[in-house]
Amino acid sequence: MTAVLIGRFEPGSPDWHAARAHGIGGSEIAPILGLSPFESRFSLWHRKSGAAQPVEETPEMEWGKRLEPVILAKFAEVLADEGDTGTVVPSATYCHPDRPWQIANPDAEIHDPDGRTVALVEAKFAIHGDGWGEPGTDQIPIYYRTQCTWYGDVMGVELVLIPVLIGGHDFRIYTLHVDPAEAAELRSAAEEFLGTLERHERPDIDDHSATYTVIKEMHPDIDGTEIDLDGDLAVDFIVAKAEAKAAAAKAQEATSRVADAMGTAARARWDDTIVARRQVRGDSLPFVVAGRGLDDIAAALRGVAA
Repeated sequence: MTAVLIGRFEPGSPDWHAARAHGIGGSEIAPILGLSPFESRFSLWHRKSGAAQPVEETPEMEWGKRLEPVILAKFAEVLADEGDTGTVVPSATYCHPDRPWQIANPDAEIHDPDGRTVALVEAKFAIHGDGWGEPGTDQIPIYYRTQCTWYGDVMGVELVLIPVLIGGHDFRIYTLHVDPAEAAELRSAAEEFLGTLERHERPDIDDHSATYTVIKEMHPDIDGTEIDLDGDLAVDFIVAKAEAKAAAAKAQEATSRVADAMGTAARARWDDTIVARRQVRGDSLPFVVAGRGLDDIAAALRGVAA
C-alpha cells in the first residue's frame, strides 16, 4: 500500500489546516477519544464544523516546533552511531489511498538504501517526564501513542520511532510497533466522529478547559439581554461554584499548613512521594506547589476512605 501525497506544508500554516479540514489527522484522534490534554472532543467538533478557529499555538507547542529540527538531527546522529544504514528525511502530508479522510503528517521518515520507507519518526518535546517510561519501549503518553498508531496505519508502516527531549537535557528514543487491532479501533472512532459532523450532532459539554475556551470563542460579544436558565442547570452551577469556593478555601488552608511545616525546605515527602515543593519566581517570596502525580494518590485515598 502506498499513501497518497497531499503536499508539503508548514505545520500550523493555513495550507496545513486546509489539508486537514475535511479529514482526521493524527493529533486529532486523541481528542475524539477524550484522551488529549490539549483539545476536547467538543472543541475539536466545533473547529471541524467551522464554528471555531484552529487551536492557538501554546508556548509548549511553539518550542516543540522550534526544537523539532534539533531533536531530529540528534536522532539521525544516534542512528548513524549505531550503524543504521537508514536515512532520516523530512516527511509530508499524506492520506490513505482508500480512506482519503485519514490524514497523516509525521515529522520524518526513515528510508532504506533503496528509498523505501521502513519507519516513521515523530519528534517530541516535553517539559516533564510524566507519562514517559523506559527508553526503547512503547511506554509513551497515550495521546502520542494514538497519534503514532494513526500515522503508521495511514502510511502502511509498522514501525514508528519517537525521539523526545525532556526538560531540555534528557534525550530518549521510544519504539512503537503499530497494532492492527488498535489501529482499527481508532479508525472506527474517527468514522463515528465524522458521522456526528455530517448529522450536526454536537458532543456533550464536558469539563475540559478546551471546551470552555471554544465556547468563549464562539460568543465573544455581550448584547445586554437576559435569558432564563433551566432549573437543573441553574442548580448545578450554583452548587458547583459553592463547592469550588469551599474546596479552594480548604486547599489554601492545607497549603499554608504545609508551608509552615516545610520552613526553609525545598521539598516535602510522604513515604516515597514528593507531595510539595517550594519554588520562587523572579523576586517573589517562595511559594508551595503540589508534587506531580498526586491525582492518582488522591483517588486511591478517597477509595480507602469510602
